[in-house]
Amino acid sequence: MKRSILPWIILVLSLLYPNHALWGQDFPKPKGLVNDFAEVIPQSERQRMTILATEVLQKTATSAVVVTVPTVGDSDIETYANELYEAWGIGKKGEDKGVLILLALKERRIRIETGYGVEGILPDGRVGEILDTYAIPLLKKEQYGKGLYNALAVVSAVIAKDANVELTGKIKVYRADRRVPRRIGFGSLIFIILILSFFLRRGRGGLLPLLLLSSMGGRGGFGGGFGGFSGGFGGFGGGMSGGGGATRGF
Repeated sequence: MKRSILPWIILVLSLLYPNHALWGQDFPKPKGLVNDFAEVIPQSERQRMTILATEVLQKTATSAVVVTVPTVGDSDIETYANELYEAWGIGKKGEDKGVLILLALKERRIRIETGYGVEGILPDGRVGEILDTYAIPLLKKEQYGKGLYNALAVVSAVIAKDANVELTGKIKVYRADRRVPRRIGFGSLIFIILILSFFLRRGRGGLLPLLLLSSMGGRGGFGGGFGGFSGGFGGFGGGMSGGGGATRGF
């Protein structure tokens, strides 16, 4: 009596492709253009990202989606990103103009996955440079909201420039907050003491905080905004990714 070989085929395929979507990877459902399932993005950055991604979608028909997950489980972030992209259908079917910015918290990995329709303006090398320059320095300091916002902001600027559209306000990115104390020479220390003594004697204590703030140079600060633009929900229309993009650890 012949036995069906189908179970054996399934077994072999499951061993060869343990993370393939065929086996029913359980992805969360999208909540919008910004999906913080790992709960690491502060409300302020989440709001800025939602406003920016919505404006990019409405003006360029390109879906820029941010996702954080606690872990990708037994998968790797490249496979997870590609299958999540397809499961959600980021971008419009046939145009495939979409970008997925995915952060896996436990694995400490971030990936930008690009759809077919934007690979020309966001090739792998350029995407990797965006991560290295604007996201990784902040993610290493666990400033996840700022790092993700930076990645989205720079990607959005590239998309807008290619589409020849202007986004509301001027996009400005966060700078890494360098908390490493600098060594102060003896001469510099004497100078600082003299300056402080001068203002204290002249009764200008109120001016001192302004001087200190200006000397900080806005480190870790944020400028500009996108106020007055109301967000919406869209960007999921059956788009596909060819696996392009870049991954970095932090």
